Amino acid sequence: MADDPIAITVDISGFRREISEADRLTRGFGRALGDALEGGVVKGRSLSDVLRGLGGRMSEIALSAAMRPVETALGGLFAGVTRSLLGGITPFAKGGVLGAPTVLTDGSAALALAGEAGPEAVLPLARSADGRLGVASAGGAGPITINIATPDVESFRRSEAQVTAALARAVARGRRGT
Repeated sequence: MADDPIAITVDISGFRREISEADRLTRGFGRALGDALEGGVVKGRSLSDVLRGLGGRMSEIALSAAMRPVETALGGLFAGVTRSLLGGITPFAKGGVLGAPTVLTDGSAALALAGEAGPEAVLPLARSADGRLGVASAGGAGPITINIATPDVESFRRSEAQVTAALARAVARGRRGT
């Protein structure tokens, strides 16, 4: 209805973090300005020395703020590499599924990205008897038994082409893996 209230939920935790960071930086600026003025008034330093010191302190604050995201990113990268080296490696010799974007290499210097569009299968490859490379099957179906019952030999001879065609279709399906 038109008079029903609409509930809106908004996550402002990121905004709060940014405000807190801005507050911290302004406090740092205020301290730097206060220290510089104190140095000029109490310690008798020249205005150029005071301004030079203030400029240096401001540069330190700005550089520290600018480097924080880089430090966070490098820390995350280091943690990911460490996790991989210390047991986060998953073997796929028997196949598996990549459920999230994953960086891979084929042994050369080039990197590849897999799983970026959704889950992807990793399938082991094997060479067939004729040397072609394809997906390795994990065995195969068990033996196939075909029972043919006819009232007499002549009926069997008449259905022989039909039985042969059905058998050929079954073999073709088995080769395709369906």
